[in-house]
Amino acid sequence: MLSGRAGLWWGLLGVTAFSFTMPFTRVAVGGLSPLFIGSARAVVAAVLAVIALTLTRQHWPNGRQWARLAVVAGGVVVGFPLLSSYALTTAPASHGAVVVGLLPAATAVVAVIRTRERPTRSFWVFAALGAVAAVVFASLQGGGLGHLHQSDLLLFGAVVSAAIGYAEGGLLARELGSWQTVSWALVVAAPLMIALMTASVLVAPPAATPAEWSAFAYLAVVSMFLGFFAWYRGLAIGPMAQVSQVQLAQPVMSILWAAMILGEQLTWPTVLGGVAVIVCAGLAVRTRLGMTRSAERTNGGRPVSVGRPTDRAPRTQPSNLRARAVK
Repeated sequence: MLSGRAGLWWGLLGVTAFSFTMPFTRVAVGGLSPLFIGSARAVVAAVLAVIALTLTRQHWPNGRQWARLAVVAGGVVVGFPLLSSYALTTAPASHGAVVVGLLPAATAVVAVIRTRERPTRSFWVFAALGAVAAVVFASLQGGGLGHLHQSDLLLFGAVVSAAIGYAEGGLLARELGSWQTVSWALVVAAPLMIALMTASVLVAPPAATPAEWSAFAYLAVVSMFLGFFAWYRGLAIGPMAQVSQVQLAQPVMSILWAAMILGEQLTWPTVLGGVAVIVCAGLAVRTRLGMTRSAERTNGGRPVSVGRPTDRAPRTQPSNLRARAVK
């Protein structure tokens, strides 16, 4: 049986892959249009997906799964790449990392609504503190969020899109498999993304430097395809609300990469804020793991869904047993 720690490690591997997305998107928009980046990266990834699905002879999803794949595609193939690409034409990569601070909390909320998971109050407290810490330190690095700009609205839209896609994709990965889920989602979105890519090329033919094309290649192959192999694997193992909190570390890594790749300034407030984010995420994960293990001990070592009414024995059971013994 796969443990919760296995889910965390897979999730961390996916988060590491995604942490380069903001800096490399910022590099790519220097010579490529955001519409081309958001659509063409999905097209390239879809080609890889078709090859992988064909070579491994995967079974086709059923009718309901196609509908759920459309939800995943709308969130992580269409919504997040396009909205974040447009946002980063004006916002720096470090400012864009604010979105990553909000994403774990948003994913956990969607997961709770979708799966009826019920984390403890302390879990939500630590998760909220981690989200706040992520927003604060990313805001300090990005110069503050005095009032909402158009790029901020685009980033918030990207958060909602990705949260829905992550939650639904994590559930679907338990049925189709991790890499199969993102591959089929890419196939679903391919017709739309091909049309958008064609339109972007006709309006503004792409012309970029080797560095910008290299950044685009990473976005297409890793951020749009390979990274989801690990991420959906982690969410599928779950618990989903717990694994989603690993992404609180993503703003830390993104800003570090922004400093190394783009030369953005790295300050002590950023370092301290990053430490606070990781500590809060670790406390949230530890709380959830402790709750799960405690429930398994009370259930004879069998895995349970913590917090659901069916996991609790009726309080009247002891008295009923005594009454039967008297009879």
